Amino acid sequence: MTRAWRWLIPLSAIPLLALLAYGFRTNPRDIPSPLVGRPAPAFVLTTFAGAPVSLEAHRGHVVVVNFWASWCYPACYEEAPVLERSWRAWGDRGVVVIGVDIQDKREAAEKFIRDFGLTFPNAQDLTGKVSVDFGVYGVPETFFIDRRGRIRAK
Repeated sequence: MTRAWRWLIPLSAIPLLALLAYGFRTNPRDIPSPLVGRPAPAFVLTTFAGAPVSLEAHRGHVVVVNFWASWCYPACYEEAPVLERSWRAWGDRGVVVIGVDIQDKREAAEKFIRDFGLTFPNAQDLTGKVSVDFGVYGVPETFFIDRRGRIRAK
């Protein structure tokens, strides 16, 4: 290997490392969603309690879909109590909160739900399809869906 090649390979890695560092530092909440203004992707998941949960079942209600994981610290730990308080304050007025756990172990997710006393429906996206359909970049990400089923904000 020539002397030039010995330097070229490590130097070419610097822009790649800089790009990776930028990506890891980017807050998923700061990345706009192309789905805003469009119909929310349909899904049916099974909650940790064993019941089905879907967007279609909540048509006509405002729905808040929160993607989270037990290992998402500190952001998910900060959001969980806020979501629970919102669910308790607005649930009887037609606002539905649905938690979608991604890339997690069931036991860890169940512990998270217990530790925060979450009473709103939470389900695990075992295949990753729901998070892909929503374009989830990282956790936490929260989508606000209007009564007609359109995503209004992320």
